[in-house]
Amino acid sequence: MKKTQIITTVFEYDSVDELPLKEQELVKNAKEAALRSYSPYSKFSVGAAILLENDEIIQGNNQENSAYPSGLCAERVAMFYANSKFPDSAVKAIAVTARTNGSFSGNPIPPCGSCRQVLLETEERFNQPIKLILYGEKKIRIVETIKEMLPLYFEKEMLDE
Repeated sequence: MKKTQIITTVFEYDSVDELPLKEQELVKNAKEAALRSYSPYSKFSVGAAILLENDEIIQGNNQENSAYPSGLCAERVAMFYANSKFPDSAVKAIAVTARTNGSFSGNPIPPCGSCRQVLLETEERFNQPIKLILYGEKKIRIVETIKEMLPLYFEKEMLDE
C-alpha cells in the first residue's frame, strides 16, 4: 500500500479591496447576478461572474424549478453561456457568491461537484488555469486552478482507457 497526500492551496483575504481591480469588478458582477437569482424554493441565491480572455464578463445565477433536478447552478449557467457566446475565448477567472435571508453569506460558498467538473472541463479544453474567487462578507478565498478544487478529477482521456 502507498499513501498519497493531496494538498490544496487556498489564499484568503479579509476584504474585497485587497483584490486587483479586475477581480473586484468580477465579485461585484457575481453579487449583482445573485440578486437576480430565481430561487423561490431554497431561498439560497447564488451568483457567478466569469472573466473571459477577451475581457468580456459573463454573469449567471441559479435557476430553480419545482421539479428539483431540473434547476441549474449559477456556475454552470454562466459557464455554458460563456462557452456558447464566446466558444474560442478561454476563461481566466470565475467569482461566486451566495445570499440567504436577505444578505450575502459571511463565508465563501464553494461550487458543487457537478459545477467543479464543468469548470475543470473548460480549464482542460483551453489548457489554461481558471482562477476561482469565492466571495463571503467575512473573507474571500481564491484558488489558482480548478484542479485544486477537484484533485482526483475525471478527464476525457479516461473514456478511451
